[in-house]
Amino acid sequence: MNPHEYDVDQLFRKRISYPENEMITFEKLGEILEKTATAIPFENLCIIANDTSQITKESLLKKISIKNEGGLCYELNAFLYFFLLDNDFNIRLIRGVVYNDHKNSWNSVGRTHVANLLEYKGETYLIDTGFGGNLPLKPVPLKGRSIASNNGEFRVRKLVTEHGDYVFEMKRKHKDQEWTFGYAFDSNQTVHTFSELNEIQQTILEHEESPFNKRKLVTRLTKNGMKILTDTSLTEWNDGVMKKTEVDEQGFKEAAKEHFGLFRS
Repeated sequence: MNPHEYDVDQLFRKRISYPENEMITFEKLGEILEKTATAIPFENLCIIANDTSQITKESLLKKISIKNEGGLCYELNAFLYFFLLDNDFNIRLIRGVVYNDHKNSWNSVGRTHVANLLEYKGETYLIDTGFGGNLPLKPVPLKGRSIASNNGEFRVRKLVTEHGDYVFEMKRKHKDQEWTFGYAFDSNQTVHTFSELNEIQQTILEHEESPFNKRKLVTRLTKNGMKILTDTSLTEWNDGVMKKTEVDEQGFKEAAKEHFGLFRS
């Protein structure tokens, strides 16, 4: 298939098993986000293998749709961006700084998180399908109202930090008792070029504080929980109950294929 013949709309629908002729309305976005989160894994295998390529619209479609791989935030949310743009939504990509729970500080790697802001009927919403297992499965309004989905509660709060004017917060099911920071972002700074996404990819690949260049990580939400695969274990959460299985190199390959549909290892 010639890259220029890629049909974003149809490839995205096929990847998440969504009807090819159904009109995408704002009210359907929750269903779209849930299907995306359960179909496409959040994974860093290209980073670990040092096998990245220049990010373009065509390369994203080929990686996620044709090769059935997953990706990190700058890939998954860009893929979603092109799909929603193709369906006539007023949407743009923005960058954020992730909060490090363990260090109780903003990540020193910088503005490497990528998400979407969508305008609908005079209101702005955060849409994110690239934050690992911490995904809001519905659009989150910037006016502070929390939304609830089967994996927790999420909200965006107006709060000026050194990294922007808003913070994304979460109260994850079976995990958080109180609201906790996810990331901070500047609602006025839009990602305009692929060079920014490539810069983010390079930072994640090379920065010594990058959380994604140390060990393999694959995660995907499920209907009742999530699955997390590393180079040493497969962890499955189902209705708050955890099952953990140790894996070796061969076990990783088998689990990546069986649980996430991935053949790259």
